[in-house]
Amino acid sequence: MRYRIIWRRKMKALRTRSLDSPRPKGKRKKIILISLLGFLVALIAIASLTSQKEKPIRVTVEKVSVHNLTSTISAPGEVKPKKNINISAHVPGRITKIGVVEGQAVKAGDFLLKLDSAQYEAHAERDKALIQSYRSQLIQSEARMKREQNNYERQRQLFSSQLISQEQLESAKVQFDISRAEVQAIRHQIQQAEASLKSTLDTLSKTVYNSPIDGIITSLRVEEGEVAVIGTMNNPGTVLMTIADLSEMEVEVEVDETDVVGVKLGQPAEVRVDALPKQLLNGTVTEIGSSAVPRRYDSQQESRDFLITITLTDPPDTLRPGLSASADIITAEKTGVLAIPISALVIREKETESSSRTESVEEEGVYVVESGRAKFQPVTKGIMGGLLVEISTGLQEGQEVIVGPFASLRGLKDGMVVRPEAKPPHAK
Repeated sequence: MRYRIIWRRKMKALRTRSLDSPRPKGKRKKIILISLLGFLVALIAIASLTSQKEKPIRVTVEKVSVHNLTSTISAPGEVKPKKNINISAHVPGRITKIGVVEGQAVKAGDFLLKLDSAQYEAHAERDKALIQSYRSQLIQSEARMKREQNNYERQRQLFSSQLISQEQLESAKVQFDISRAEVQAIRHQIQQAEASLKSTLDTLSKTVYNSPIDGIITSLRVEEGEVAVIGTMNNPGTVLMTIADLSEMEVEVEVDETDVVGVKLGQPAEVRVDALPKQLLNGTVTEIGSSAVPRRYDSQQESRDFLITITLTDPPDTLRPGLSASADIITAEKTGVLAIPISALVIREKETESSSRTESVEEEGVYVVESGRAKFQPVTKGIMGGLLVEISTGLQEGQEVIVGPFASLRGLKDGMVVRPEAKPPHAK
């Protein structure tokens, strides 16, 4: 019995010792692995959150500043004299004499050239002779009419005295009427012959050409012995020569239909001539075409051009018709206005709610930088000068606007983080 009690006490002591002794090593490793796994998961979560942080977009910025702007419209053109006359053939004929050479200065009324006039002189002599013949016939007819008139007066007196019959009186009147009609017919023939003579003399005068203005022979296109041909409905006549007054020169330019609405009479213009690269010519808009220039048959352009005439103020003596030129028409000038580069302007779609549905409208503005983020700012434009555009409302001097690059501006949204960089000096 005592042995059993002692055994029970030993077993109880062993159980108590096993409860107080350290845990086995296997369980300790499991706890460590679980802790390491939790720490690793935490690291992955932190890395994931870090990777999802916004990356700043690199952009180029410029500050809104004050500028003097000059708005211009550029267009190519050609130098032409204000007075430019083509001498064309009015009557056909062989050229018998030319009295000028190309480049010669002439005065109004100076002899230029002559066509063969023998045929037209013969026609004039024929018409003169015909008129003389008709006039001789008129004298004879008037004499007969006078005789018949006197006979009719005598017959009427005899009839009143009842010495002749009614038939004899009527016969005398008929003869008088016939003679009077013959006189009228011959007079009309004379008028017709005189009109024919007038036409013949006019044709004869057109065989001799004199200068209509003071100028220079800029083009002589014929030689003595050639035959001048008059124009028809489908074929133009022979242009004998061209006379131009080079004291007044102008430039005709073709302006696009989108720009012509800004051109006004009296606006100043600066003209550059390819043949005179070192000279800048000044002029004024004097004519604006009211209709578009007809398209050429081989032209594929969809836009239309309008002809604008610029009269040069003081053309140099070396200027010649036909030279290629380009003109900058000054349509507006402003000093001390806020301006930004054109590249900063963007257009985005803005949704507006109407009475029945939601519509998207285009809104023009710029992106400004505020607290490191891009913010869209609607603006109102003014005039454009070169690569700058006036901002009437929406911006203040000193604000930073994003001007590029284009790829960044295209995908930029409100609130995006940006990394501003100043525009390099050479990029201006």
